[in-house]
Amino acid sequence: MTPAARVAAAAEILDRISSGEPAEKVLTTWARQNRYAGSGDRAAIRDHVYDCLRCLRSYAALGGGDSGRALVIGALRAAGKDPEEYLTGDRHALSPMTEAEKAPPPELSSQPRGVRLDCPDWLLPYFDASLAQPDEALNGLRQRAPVFLRVNLRKTDAENAIKALSAEGISAHRHPLAETALEVTEGARRIQSSDAYRQGLVELQDAASQAVVESLPLKPGMKILDHCAGGGGKTLAMAGQVSGTFHAHDADPRRMRDLPERANRAGVEVALLETQDVLTKGPFDLVLCDVPCSGSGSWRRSPEAKWRLTPERLDELTKIQAQILRDASGLVAEGGVLAYATCSLLSVENGEQVDRFVGDHSGWSISSSRQLDLRDGGDGFFIAILKRD
Repeated sequence: MTPAARVAAAAEILDRISSGEPAEKVLTTWARQNRYAGSGDRAAIRDHVYDCLRCLRSYAALGGGDSGRALVIGALRAAGKDPEEYLTGDRHALSPMTEAEKAPPPELSSQPRGVRLDCPDWLLPYFDASLAQPDEALNGLRQRAPVFLRVNLRKTDAENAIKALSAEGISAHRHPLAETALEVTEGARRIQSSDAYRQGLVELQDAASQAVVESLPLKPGMKILDHCAGGGGKTLAMAGQVSGTFHAHDADPRRMRDLPERANRAGVEVALLETQDVLTKGPFDLVLCDVPCSGSGSWRRSPEAKWRLTPERLDELTKIQAQILRDASGLVAEGGVLAYATCSLLSVENGEQVDRFVGDHSGWSISSSRQLDLRDGGDGFFIAILKRD
């Protein structure tokens, strides 16, 4: 595909996403329907689409509208490229620009703050109340996220993992955010087909997510429950660091469908629990609640979530988080630990949530808490360790 054809494909995909279809689903469907597109084409189109989703408002301002066509025009302008070189009408390219589209775009510096920072206006006060430098964080969410790997200490160490990856054309180096974290600088698209990955030496996982696990007071022989396991990344990270008995649960068990295969690849054992089995298998020495949240700390990776979040949904999420904390506290053994985590930058989901819990539940106190933001190098995460007094 030509660069112009890739831009045209991205515009088509963006229109379908704007109608409400999930981005990953649309990208997968497009690839199946257009098998002539090679892996390089698909990767380039995906990058175009996600760049536009991260910078939806500013690209719309630069492109003169919110259609897929306008967004890719805005993206080209933001990258310092002339859209007329891509919108030629030749073969699979978009039709030539109209006179209206050729008009000089506005200066972004003159646009409202929410446009400049690509943030819904209603969310700006939440960022202002949560962070010392909210504009820096919001601007960071407009950028692509690094690719990180977690070294599986059950099978190797960081230096040997780096050597194994290098032998397959994947360059990585250690990242200070976590002892197990490697940042990939070259060959990221080869990871999942590499022997290092297939043999369970490394696993894809954000460095901040790994730092959250390193913050947990893990001890050998613990009985551990990952209460909101999702795909099980933190379950595997815990099991990769210490011996113990590991259980994973999620309100939607389908999210854990790949966990048995991943655990087998990693060389660890994880018991999957249905909701009705959680009580009978408890109590647990450590219960980790990586709760459903806005995902604001990971909007670089899932940018459409930024635009689909509503005030009503955020309020609903905070109520769900509070309920999970209440329920999970009853699963902790005497002398045990309750860990609360989010991939959020918003205090209403983080510090305010745990402060409210300990205020309403005598016998519990906050042992430690930590807010990770994009300046630390990974995604935005929050972790609080709660203990019985």
